[in-house]
Amino acid sequence: MKLKRYLYEERPSWVVKCEHLDLTLGRWLNLCGLLPLICQPFRWISRLGDGLIWYAIMLILPLLLGWSGVLLTLQMALTGLACTWIYLFIKRSTSRRRPCDASDSIEARMPPLDKYSFPSGHTLHAVAFSTLLIAGLPQLAGFLITFTLLVALSRMVLGLHYPSDVLIGALLGWLLARLSLAIHVPLPL
Repeated sequence: MKLKRYLYEERPSWVVKCEHLDLTLGRWLNLCGLLPLICQPFRWISRLGDGLIWYAIMLILPLLLGWSGVLLTLQMALTGLACTWIYLFIKRSTSRRRPCDASDSIEARMPPLDKYSFPSGHTLHAVAFSTLLIAGLPQLAGFLITFTLLVALSRMVLGLHYPSDVLIGALLGWLLARLSLAIHVPLPL
């Protein structure tokens, strides 16, 4: 216990304040999930964000858009692989415990897919895929932005991620999608 206290006291005050804010905001968002009318839809959204909706879109794009859809699907798949490698590397390197495991006041409202919290893979992939799809199909921007925001919010309401996990996941997803778009920009369809 002395070692933990020593490490805690040695951190800069701004880090301690950020962690406190992260935990406080996470608790507040998790409390929103106490109501079944809120919790159940967020469970569904989170499950769709597991990959189901993205895989369905990748299967449909070539059928609806021909060669352009094949290229966009390939770009999504390669970007998704890069996202997965990076987020797994970071998760294993940081080994940050999920808020539901680190705090008695935050409850997991569904089982997590893996052990660690940082960054949010759901948010990372949702932002990356939405950014790519909006570049190719700008008419879907409203749906994609709304769905991505709901996926990100669901991870906090369900007690599986801190707000900072979601924020960094979103930033990484956007950066990886922008890198992908720097290599190949799909023609708006």
